[in-house]
Amino acid sequence: MKDNGGGHRTRWPALRETVEGARTEQQPKGLKDLVEPGFDGAYMQFGDAFPQHQLELQILYGDAQRAFEERTRQSLRITVQSVLRNVLGDQRLGDSPPNAHLANYLDREIDRIKVRLNQDGELAVSRGLNFGLGLGVVLLLVPLLTGEKLLGALGIALNCSDRWSLTGALVCGGVGAFGAVLSVLVRLRNSGDQLIRRPANGHREVAVPGQVSRSLRRGGVYRVFVGWFLAVATYFLLSAGFVTVVDIPATPADICPAHAGPATAGNGTTFWGFWCAVGFVAGFNERWVYGLLGHEATTKQSGPRA
Repeated sequence: MKDNGGGHRTRWPALRETVEGARTEQQPKGLKDLVEPGFDGAYMQFGDAFPQHQLELQILYGDAQRAFEERTRQSLRITVQSVLRNVLGDQRLGDSPPNAHLANYLDREIDRIKVRLNQDGELAVSRGLNFGLGLGVVLLLVPLLTGEKLLGALGIALNCSDRWSLTGALVCGGVGAFGAVLSVLVRLRNSGDQLIRRPANGHREVAVPGQVSRSLRRGGVYRVFVGWFLAVATYFLLSAGFVTVVDIPATPADICPAHAGPATAGNGTTFWGFWCAVGFVAGFNERWVYGLLGHEATTKQSGPRA
């Protein structure tokens, strides 16, 4: 029993870190804290001979303590400590002018640390966006599977036409949620690393990966909800005839047996294809929906001409 309870206690922090990232370091350390006893003099020589490299290692070590994953923090701490140990124990450290081979070694190791930190930042971005994608799946499946049953439990009976209208709205909204997520992914690809940087003192500094993940998670949830509601709103605007810019190829009245002819199956396929396309466009590009609303408002304001 104790083992099981301990397993649950260890799995919950791991799940939390997967979504939100590692906890903030309560006692962050500096580069000098990694210097082993007896190498204080060598560390002073290192600062005199390679001041720029020392500063970069100090900054990277600070960034490593704010990495998204705990294992990344541990790995980078070991890497920085190893680099520092190799440099401080090298007999060429006291050369004047500074040894070019040591400088090249520091350049290569610093570049590798930067690559590892960039990978950690990309992981934080993907974790945040994946949460939005998961919510898109929920918004597609849950209403589609439970919507009709919930209405039945409330005593609302649906005929064939109502059932097709309801499922059409839910599918259109769910595909709109996927379109919103894809829109975020496309913007992320086009913006490069701008999402993990923020303006600071006239230039852009790398943001803390955990904050980036939380920001994108909130943004992903927001965009998914916006895509879902815009797609549903577009469905009702077009199906109710309030906006006549787009011709609807098939309606529930064309599909249900009481009204449909022999081409019922084909009409159903056309119905789903059309509303999936509308939902995707509405979720992917909200300007298209706003354009429909603006077009309808302009039409109503101008009124019929004599």
